[in-house]
Amino acid sequence: MSRQEQRRNLPVWFEIPVSDMPRAVKFYETLFQSTLIRERSGPVDMAIFPRRDEGGTTGCLAQGGFLKPGQDGTVVYLNADPLLDQALERVRAAGGEVVVPRTELPDDIGCFAVFRDSEGNRVGLHALH
Repeated sequence: MSRQEQRRNLPVWFEIPVSDMPRAVKFYETLFQSTLIRERSGPVDMAIFPRRDEGGTTGCLAQGGFLKPGQDGTVVYLNADPLLDQALERVRAAGGEVVVPRTELPDDIGCFAVFRDSEGNRVGLHALH
């Protein structure tokens, strides 16, 4: 299978819009207990999530241009495996709100939850365990 065929149905990048970059960076660094990488690309200020594995999908917090945070847009699901419950506790501690608690999925495909971040975005968490 070619690399292009392998990537056909996989997400390759995501951007979570923010209005207050320092506040959003603090929220997500607290949530995932890691450091985001700050960069600028043209008119957009970014804080990039570190990759968990070589070639894995990643994305960023993004501020500027046409990007506007909101509670009714696309929901991005971030990997919280294997510590979904601990991540949900950090959502509250960082100033977010859990809007869908841990929910088990059928057929051994894991569990998920959805929270509202410091910028008002709905964001999902997924874990296999």
